[in-house]
Amino acid sequence: MATQPASAPPRPRRPRGALPREVRIIGGQWKRTKLPVADKPGLRPTPDRVRETLFNWLDHDLSGWRCVDVFAGTGALGLEAASRGAADVVLVEQDADLVAQLRALQGKLDASTVKVERGSGLAVLGRLAPASVDLIFLDPPFDANVWDKALAAAATAVTQQGVIYLEAPVAWDDAALARFGLTRLRHLRAGAVHAHLLRRTA
Repeated sequence: MATQPASAPPRPRRPRGALPREVRIIGGQWKRTKLPVADKPGLRPTPDRVRETLFNWLDHDLSGWRCVDVFAGTGALGLEAASRGAADVVLVEQDADLVAQLRALQGKLDASTVKVERGSGLAVLGRLAPASVDLIFLDPPFDANVWDKALAAAATAVTQQGVIYLEAPVAWDDAALARFGLTRLRHLRAGAVHAHLLRRTA
């Protein structure tokens, strides 16, 4: 009597809210490059769909832009900008393991326009010259409670025509942003994430 082949075990499902093990660069010269996601408290890489929308907002080509990724984590935001032609990208991260991972990626990609700096994102923002950066990424751990200080410093550092990307657990409207001299250009919600594109008020 023939026996039935054993059925394949079901594929394990990722628990709701669990982080992916890796994300990918979406466009540019390093398109499809995998970036590992370490198991670190507070690390929450920007979802691929949100990053794709963000860079659609930015019109894809960032040739010549000066960028700072203030809470770099996986480096997904800053490396995406560099992949799309940004001339100068600083990735700022405090965690030593994540810094080592970012430097390894920098070497693997031969990313000459990317600089990895270990330290406080707020401290780096505070050292930037006024109106010296075209694009600032603000994606801190949601429980870090650094929103006011980060927005105030970023509003000073960004150029008049530059933009700030803000990722937060709540939506920021123009009334909340006015005290920093900022206004909201774009906003989307993806699950628990609110993504914003901000500019200095004219």
